[in-house]
Amino acid sequence: MDIINKITDEYDKYIIGLRRYFHSYPECSWDEKNTSKKIKRELNKFNIHFESIANTGILVNIKGKNPGKTVLLRADMDAIQVEECNKFDYVSKNKGIMHACGHDGHMAMLLGAAIVLNNIKDKITGNIKLLFQPAEEVGEGAKACIKEGVLNSVDNVFAIHLWSDIPYGMAAIEEGPVMASADVFKIKIKGKGGHGAMPHETIDSVLVASSFIMNLQSIVSREVDPLDSLVISIGKLQSGSRFNVIANEAIIEGTARCFNMSLRERLPSKIERILKYSTGVYNAEGQLSYRFATPVTINDEKSVYRAKQVINKILGKDKIYKMNKNMVTEDFGYYLEKVPGALAFLGVGNKTLGSSYPQHHEKYNIDERALKIGIKIYCEYALNFLNC
Repeated sequence: MDIINKITDEYDKYIIGLRRYFHSYPECSWDEKNTSKKIKRELNKFNIHFESIANTGILVNIKGKNPGKTVLLRADMDAIQVEECNKFDYVSKNKGIMHACGHDGHMAMLLGAAIVLNNIKDKITGNIKLLFQPAEEVGEGAKACIKEGVLNSVDNVFAIHLWSDIPYGMAAIEEGPVMASADVFKIKIKGKGGHGAMPHETIDSVLVASSFIMNLQSIVSREVDPLDSLVISIGKLQSGSRFNVIANEAIIEGTARCFNMSLRERLPSKIERILKYSTGVYNAEGQLSYRFATPVTINDEKSVYRAKQVINKILGKDKIYKMNKNMVTEDFGYYLEKVPGALAFLGVGNKTLGSSYPQHHEKYNIDERALKIGIKIYCEYALNFLNC
């Protein structure tokens, strides 16, 4: 622990500088080209070997002095399409794109962990993989990395997500389901267009779409156990081209999120049934496209116990924040379907610093003192697992 503290403290300002660089130059999913180049340049400075994975991703493999188990530490790389409204000097320079979910901090922390662990590799028994993963926000990066073999010989996986709802100096981790699945659907409603003055000669696709959207919520309120969490949200409704023309088509797009795997599998047929009768009553037609996207993130019991030991060691007792299950999704769940592990949440909330805005907010920011804590948690978790 002393050597980890020493090296981490030594590079504290450097890590904060990295985070600010990433924040200034955000890139969206599968377009993290400059981000990837920057990470590679920093790894080269410290003679840390790496290889490319999943196009813009990077995989580091730190081999200990003696053979043993393998643990994977992961950070995501991509930003989202949000126009930043912060005023500090490292605000996003890429218009309409922002690191509003903490991935800039995730990369900085994992780079810090790579530096620390590379410095002490002669004291390590086993292997530590560090994955800089692209395309988390679209739920595709983890699948791509797994397909390219990132989990080969891996015995455990661990990741940290910075979270503004948790106060700085605290962390949250619970066993079992912690983040929901998220599936995506698109519905095309086909009606019959015509003049707004003659609705009797048309089949109004907007009316049909509105009826369907209202009926859809009856799945949540009347078909699912109230103790089972389910959220169905419509994020897009598109129809029409002119104020006095009844549109012949409407497009609806949305997401469905839950923790119950059986319910998740049944949802498409439920939506299909609602669509059939909602369109049928108006003599319209409906077509559903449904994609199972991101699975439930389910933390392993032993890994959570290990992470809590590490957090207590670094932050002290009574620093575990009680956090409810979250309907937000994370493609880290794909790794946890294959290998035991855990996702922890590290507090970056600080109202005084203005870092209490929620994830994906245009003014999202973090208390950068948390970066040093995250590096220590990454390192201590990996060593704890390898030495157990």
